Amino acid sequence: MSRCRPCSPLPEEVRQVADLLERRWLLSVVYAAHSGAVRFNEFRQVLGSIPPRTLVTRLTELEEAGILERHVLDTRPPRVEYRLTERGERMRSLLRAIRKWACENAAAESAARGS
Repeated sequence: MSRCRPCSPLPEEVRQVADLLERRWLLSVVYAAHSGAVRFNEFRQVLGSIPPRTLVTRLTELEEAGILERHVLDTRPPRVEYRLTERGERMRSLLRAIRKWACENAAAESAARGS
């Protein structure tokens, strides 16, 4: 007799999203985009110590996933901006929930250390 309860398998669409979001720095890049970063150096400024090569990779992955759109502006020199797509905008509630959870837990940890 098994002691484990029967569990439902992870839905494929959840696995696909998790595969994307599990990548290091990815949620931070999305958060930066929601905070107003649109140019490469703005992302670097918001994110701090992200390696430039990693940032390029994450921006490309987010573009391929339909979360960001890459716009090349016709200027001299050419400028590139990244904008959230409608799909990327729909992540706002997820990011708010993560931020709320992080703030609540930081406050709880701080209170626990203070007591």
